[in-house]
Amino acid sequence: MATKENKGTRAFNDTIKAYLEEKAENDALFAVKFANPSKSVEDCVTYILNEVKKSGCNGFDDAEIYGMAVHYWEEDEIEVGNPINCKVVVNHTVELTEEEKEQARQDAINKLRDEEMAKMRRPSQPKKASEVQPSLFDF
Repeated sequence: MATKENKGTRAFNDTIKAYLEEKAENDALFAVKFANPSKSVEDCVTYILNEVKKSGCNGFDDAEIYGMAVHYWEEDEIEVGNPINCKVVVNHTVELTEEEKEQARQDAINKLRDEEMAKMRRPSQPKKASEVQPSLFDF
């Protein structure tokens, strides 16, 4: 069963891929390495996540992460490591598609509807005489 990839993690993969593609366009020597059919962006990201995990740090500068990505492609023999199930946070805004925005809107409407229906289904209990607050006219 395939797991649904979270939007931040997908954005991380896309960001790494875009960076590497741009570097390959501007650096002919790197372009040769980037064209290696035995390597993939997915393995590159797995390598980066394993390096981050080994470091024990929670935050990295963009240059550090991009450096790890380039290192993965430049090394012929490199230990990628096992895939890591985690959520990655990127430091830029993730734009939702119109379809995703509509789905989020529908989810919010459905949640509100379900909460209101649950309130209506709860039996209303009459207040006990001891719970009725006296008014000023009762004194």
